[in-house]
Amino acid sequence: MKRFILVFLTLVLSVSGCLAEESAKNYDEFGSLYALAEQYGFRLGACFSYDQLRDKSYLNVMARHFNSITCTNETKAYSLLDQKASRRSKDGMPRMDFSNADRMISWAQKNGVGVRGHVLVWDAYMTGWFFREDYADNKPIASQEVMRERLKSYIEQVITHFEEKFPGVIYCWDVVNEAIGDNPGEYDAGDARHIRTVRSGQRNPFLDYVGDDYVEYAFLCASDTVKALGADIKLFYNDYNMFMNSKITPACKLIDSINHYALDENGEYRTLIDGIGMQGYIGGYGEQPGCLNDADIGRIEKAIRTYAARVDEVQITEMAVRNYELDKAKEHAAFYGKLFEMFKSINTQESAPLTAVCIWGINDIPVMNQWNYYSWKLNSPYGGLLTEKNRIKTSFESVYAALQKDEAQSS
Repeated sequence: MKRFILVFLTLVLSVSGCLAEESAKNYDEFGSLYALAEQYGFRLGACFSYDQLRDKSYLNVMARHFNSITCTNETKAYSLLDQKASRRSKDGMPRMDFSNADRMISWAQKNGVGVRGHVLVWDAYMTGWFFREDYADNKPIASQEVMRERLKSYIEQVITHFEEKFPGVIYCWDVVNEAIGDNPGEYDAGDARHIRTVRSGQRNPFLDYVGDDYVEYAFLCASDTVKALGADIKLFYNDYNMFMNSKITPACKLIDSINHYALDENGEYRTLIDGIGMQGYIGGYGEQPGCLNDADIGRIEKAIRTYAARVDEVQITEMAVRNYELDKAKEHAAFYGKLFEMFKSINTQESAPLTAVCIWGINDIPVMNQWNYYSWKLNSPYGGLLTEKNRIKTSFESVYAALQKDEAQSS
């Protein structure tokens, strides 16, 4: 009974708190948010899952206010790879099932929304059979030569499929995701790139079976594919904590390594990487301490400028401005506004290196989902621009005001 009362009171407080920070306007009463961002040279993005194709309200919000979208899981290798089809392939190369991803990219195409391809190579949750002989769960690991051919074929097939079926819709790919280890013991001490050897105690299969140059090799394969297609697709390295000093130094070393990996016909090093993706989870993980700290805005700005000195583009790819407390709505809105003021400043003072800001979870998370620790702790329950029911929050209004301020002053 006590637990029931506690849950009931929590829900009541949640509803009253959300209402307290809701705007009087609906999302369709505002002009396009992404059109305001475009003035400063960057796309505004959100993410969606396959299940959200049935959420008409959410899709309407995306189509109106965002011009970039990222599939949460459906364009990752573990979602695309088809074990049965791979085992039957006559050339021994992997085969994919694109059906779910195609439906999502098709929605984007019909609604004029660009897509961030996410992601070609990621060690987390990777299907183990991809690395085994005949793609069989109970067979030995295939040779390194075979694995390099498989990876090359996979990258070629995936980029080519989406570009030929949906020309120009996928405007960039995260070629490799989260390859840099965080702590000693997660990478070899002598490796300046800090390439991850283990994740949560599990060995990195790409490192072990493809080679210690698997990141550079993946970029070479992706670059060759884009060049062969004649496509305008930018290639990114994407990772979390990219505004932390512990990641900045090895990330810069990795960029240099990628761009000193292959030679062109004139014997010059090829530029294989176009941009850096900073995931942008801002604030404490799972708790309020550390959230809404203005110092983080300075750290993010410094990181963008650092990467912009080495690559053409920087994108914030999975941004969550974390807030775990209902009564911090005003602080959350103010922080969001200051963050976008900084984004504007970078692109008006420099050569516009910031080309996209993509939010990973534009909605608040229902209180009852606090036991879904991944979403609740990763994105935070009150970190959205919209409520869970797609109602405008003061944080949305703060971003809107920040992006239209200069326009209002000049009129």
